[in-house]
Amino acid sequence: MSSAVRIEAFLEMMSAERGASGNTLDAYRRDLEDADAFLGRKLAVASVDDIRNWLDDVAVRGFASSSQARKLSAMRQFFRFLYAEGIRQDDPTGVIDAPRKQRSLPKTMQEDAVTRLLERAETEKAQARDDEAWFAACRLHALVETLYATGLRVTELVSLPLSVASRDERYFVVRGKGGKERIVPLSPKAKDALKDWIKARAAQPRFLDSLFLFPAASESGHLPRQVFARELKALGSRCGVPAAKLSPHVLRHAFASHLLQNGADLRAVQQLLGHSDISTTQIYTHVLENRLVELVSKNHPLADQA
Repeated sequence: MSSAVRIEAFLEMMSAERGASGNTLDAYRRDLEDADAFLGRKLAVASVDDIRNWLDDVAVRGFASSSQARKLSAMRQFFRFLYAEGIRQDDPTGVIDAPRKQRSLPKTMQEDAVTRLLERAETEKAQARDDEAWFAACRLHALVETLYATGLRVTELVSLPLSVASRDERYFVVRGKGGKERIVPLSPKAKDALKDWIKARAAQPRFLDSLFLFPAASESGHLPRQVFARELKALGSRCGVPAAKLSPHVLRHAFASHLLQNGADLRAVQQLLGHSDISTTQIYTHVLENRLVELVSKNHPLADQA
């Protein structure tokens, strides 16, 4: 049986048994097919040296250590699957060390930049001159307000069900990675923006039967995340926020950073972001460190003494 068939079987298992998202499956497919092509379509019977040679090639192609580690992780998952299925009696990745990842701080935004972004989105909605412009402005304003209010992943945001806005509640449940559910609060401003969006959405008969909050004529039935990312960058450019420094993920990071700056607990932020492991949330500890230094310098009785 060819490696291509083994890869398909592995991806089907990841989807059916582990609830892997479409994005995760796409990433696994790219990495596995890349390795299979490098090894002459013999990935399923690869040796330790074969995998090391492929990883060396990945490094030569300029992939960052984090990308190399992710690709090796895909290999580990694949060969564990082959071992569990009795297809192989060994795991060639078991003795290979992952490249050391440099943990970079997440890109984020200052609070005043986020305020400019939100105010610009609201202003453009108020100044829309026709139904088409109002529709687009209402959607963008609702997306930006909801993203900053909740810190959702962009895929979670664009695929939200209509029921999120149809109930007048302070919280809603979102299904995240691996099908895990978490409770997310919705701010009053986000709720108001969503109410306007629902009105604009209702004026479009083509979307009345859709169960998605942000429907679109796409394969998925909802707004593609790439479309939102493009519209967000354009909005940023119109209010002085460089497009290169703005993305849905940056706004998610701003949500987390600003919560911590204003006194939120790291565990609470972990739950809101949907991180299964607190270590993932600890990339924000630099924010906590800055806040703790400020608290001590302002409040400790000996802080003013040289």
